[in-house]
Amino acid sequence: MTTPRAIDRGQPFPAELSLRIKERFLHVDHDFTGRKRLYFENAGGSLRLKSVLETMATVDAIPDSSGRIHEVAGWLKEVMAKGSADLRLLLNAEGGSVYASLTASGAMFDMVRAIAENVPGDNIVTTVLEHPSSYDAAALYAERLGKQLRVARSNADTGGVDVDEVLRHVDARTSLLVLIYASNISGAKLDLQAIVRRAREIKPDLYIVVDAVQHAPHGLIDLKKTPVDGINIAPYKFFGCRGSGFSWLSERAARLPHHKLAGKPADYWDLGSAAPWQFAALTGIVDYVCWVGASMQAQGDRRALFAHGMESIGLHERALLARMLEGSERAPGLREIAGVRVLLDHDDLARRDLILAIALDGLEHTQAVREYEKRGVIVYERVASSLYSRRMLQSFGLEGAVRVSPLHCHGFEDVDRFLDVTREIVEATR
Repeated sequence: MTTPRAIDRGQPFPAELSLRIKERFLHVDHDFTGRKRLYFENAGGSLRLKSVLETMATVDAIPDSSGRIHEVAGWLKEVMAKGSADLRLLLNAEGGSVYASLTASGAMFDMVRAIAENVPGDNIVTTVLEHPSSYDAAALYAERLGKQLRVARSNADTGGVDVDEVLRHVDARTSLLVLIYASNISGAKLDLQAIVRRAREIKPDLYIVVDAVQHAPHGLIDLKKTPVDGINIAPYKFFGCRGSGFSWLSERAARLPHHKLAGKPADYWDLGSAAPWQFAALTGIVDYVCWVGASMQAQGDRRALFAHGMESIGLHERALLARMLEGSERAPGLREIAGVRVLLDHDDLARRDLILAIALDGLEHTQAVREYEKRGVIVYERVASSLYSRRMLQSFGLEGAVRVSPLHCHGFEDVDRFLDVTREIVEATR
């Protein structure tokens, strides 16, 4: 007889720290007009750190060009160098090239194009759960270059993609593997470490590009354990600002032919003058996560503090996820509320980011979202008519879902309020 696996329900922040964290964010309990609301739509937008927005405004107000010889220009160069170093720290990456762009989606197309056009092979492998920026880029260049597009299927039981399902598509003629770190529908995390290791056993020099936009705010990334050739994040989903994307490319990927000014080094990817505020804002995000790590009694260098901060954030969010699913003495969880179905649900919470897909009996998903908004809760519908979710939903055999995505600056009281509102909505529709 086997012993049942213990379910990891995470570990919430100490109550005092949770309050201090919430105070560092804007609009957690109220919208910008002052109306009380609960923002559980962080998979689409993200609550912002006050300090990061203040830093952005300060740095962006400086008129000087970083490309000049003046003292202030030198300071701006230092800001950008620090931000580049902090992106490498965030990813635990060495060397390579940092690419600052307007959006993470644009950078994904650029990375996919450079590899697909210049690396031999007759197929490109991706998954059905990719964001359109990854999937469409892979599909576009596969078609343009006459390569086969191979698409790994999803697993409706886990909400993710199985390792073996990805690997069965990879062979010695695969020029590129494109992967999402975690699903923006179900929150399921792919086993990236296993995929990278085993894919390179099939083809040792395989190029791999990862979309980490959805996962980065929820879990630690370590490219020492998952050595890929390209990875992107979106600071606006990482407590930062819109109008900014960051990517890192390995040395070999960075030197592939790509759009650049002829006089720039072979591994240089920025086009035009980079905005120093982007780098300052990224440093502000890393500063904050390091503060969380230090507040949880971590010690060591900046990477150690950052790693502990992200691990603590992940454990707190896992505790919120467990509370949403299982409830407490205060309120029944989503699994126990009559009229609510938790879609793509499974018990291994360590393999899930803080994103839930649910359905409310008797309510079309868009209608359910509006019912939540009437009661001061912001969630979002993912429906098959949307280009951002059609392919993923259909792979699970779903027509739609209500997506619920809190953030670590929320606490148990926020989850309980959400559960109360959910119960109120389903009772009102009976």
